[in-house]
Amino acid sequence: TVNRPAVEYNLAASTLRRAQLNPERTALVFEEQQYTYGEFGDRVRRQAALLRAQGVCVGDRVGYLGFNHPALLETLFAAHALGAIFVPLNFRLTGQELTFIINDAGIHTLIVDDALLPVIEPVRDELCCRNFYTSESEAPGWGHLSTASAEAEPLHSVVSVDQHDVAIIMYTSGTTGLPKGAMLTHGNIVWNNINASLAFGGSRDDVILTVAPLFHIGGLNVMTLGSFHMGSTLVLLRNFDPAQVLADIQRYRVSHMFGAPAMYLFMAQQPQFADTDLTSIKTLICGAAPVPESLIELYGERDIDFCQGYGLTETAPFSSFLTPEWAISKLGSAGQAPLYSDTRIVDNDNCPLPAGERGEICLRGPNIMKGYWNRPEATAEAIDGEGWFHSGDIGYLDEDGFLFICDRLKDMVISGGENVYPAEVEGALYRHEAIAEVAVIGMPDEKWGEAVTAVVALHPGQELTLEELREFAEPLLARYKLPLRLHIVDALPRNPAGKVLKFVLKEQLVD
Repeated sequence: TVNRPAVEYNLAASTLRRAQLNPERTALVFEEQQYTYGEFGDRVRRQAALLRAQGVCVGDRVGYLGFNHPALLETLFAAHALGAIFVPLNFRLTGQELTFIINDAGIHTLIVDDALLPVIEPVRDELCCRNFYTSESEAPGWGHLSTASAEAEPLHSVVSVDQHDVAIIMYTSGTTGLPKGAMLTHGNIVWNNINASLAFGGSRDDVILTVAPLFHIGGLNVMTLGSFHMGSTLVLLRNFDPAQVLADIQRYRVSHMFGAPAMYLFMAQQPQFADTDLTSIKTLICGAAPVPESLIELYGERDIDFCQGYGLTETAPFSSFLTPEWAISKLGSAGQAPLYSDTRIVDNDNCPLPAGERGEICLRGPNIMKGYWNRPEATAEAIDGEGWFHSGDIGYLDEDGFLFICDRLKDMVISGGENVYPAEVEGALYRHEAIAEVAVIGMPDEKWGEAVTAVVALHPGQELTLEELREFAEPLLARYKLPLRLHIVDALPRNPAGKVLKFVLKEQLVD
């Protein structure tokens, strides 16, 4: 049984309740294997019992490092069943980058995808974790999650939680180069899913395809966790292969999918795109960047609509929706605030601005994070006394209340749907002996949305190529953070205070 009050926010409790109500329905499809809700619920209960036997208690952190896999979702729900906190880790990071995050979170038990063992093994002795497991196969010095879970007796009772209890700590890169853990509560997740379902609908007969990485809030909580609440079927892909996505849409009669514009572009470029049966699709959900009009028209020829969204990790993530009927008339807009959330634009004094005036985008609602893990000062800077989260993005609301995003206070670059923070990349590139000064900016790119671009002034007599720079930085940065372009200049433009004028660089490079 699941011990629960009249309203239970524990994500595990609701999923296990779904397994009781509809044990025969298909919950999950992964690489030819299908799990019913009954089977999935049993696996969650057994893993929860294993974690409890290993000492995981209420409030402890359980980490997962790996590609998309049922074990990640089972770990999430198993941790929640114990009142523990789930920490998904970015599989694109280096061992040193992961070491900081794992130790900052104080992860108790770490589960690692076999393919990522070479990344973790060299830094294992630096980690605070008490228990180490692999997700799929046995490895010397590691527990085997599948075997150990199968041998455990299923957990009977789920810990009751309050909606304000932390469910997930999801790390975001900081402008200073040090990631911060956004604390998302059980209530944040539930209310985000309520907002989403009211914006683009939902039915337990839907088939949701998830291919975006689950360590991202977009991959995890735009539709994935909501599918378990709804009782629909989730088709999970280990990673993005556009041809495989098209094949699975047709095979499993997929109704919804979340992705970045670049993903939908790559799908449309496949030779089989024209012949793939896409009639099952109700809506494609898109985030990370606006959908170009050409892509809207291309999919529109197949009677497929886009629902676009704007959000951040800290907002779990939805903060606005541009539903299909507005896709062309409000082209370039991020849409309207969800039913249970608010948006306003403020000036430097935190005073609301009228329609059409640009300022910082601020967001409020039950989907806003509790704060940053171990960072009370950063939390106080991000969430003001009225509960408004200050996004760091610049935008405006038009007369109809539609949000338009103009710029980023934090100079963040979004490349292929990944957030890249220039300060972190600049810190790594400055180590190169040939570089006197460097600025990292995002430049428009047809394929990736924005290209990470390094603008460099060299020491006298030095030379540098893009290939040499990428090779130097590869051990220091995840691959998606590596520069895609290199521009060498005599000196960086600066204001009288010495700050690099990145907008000047952008104007010069565009010209």
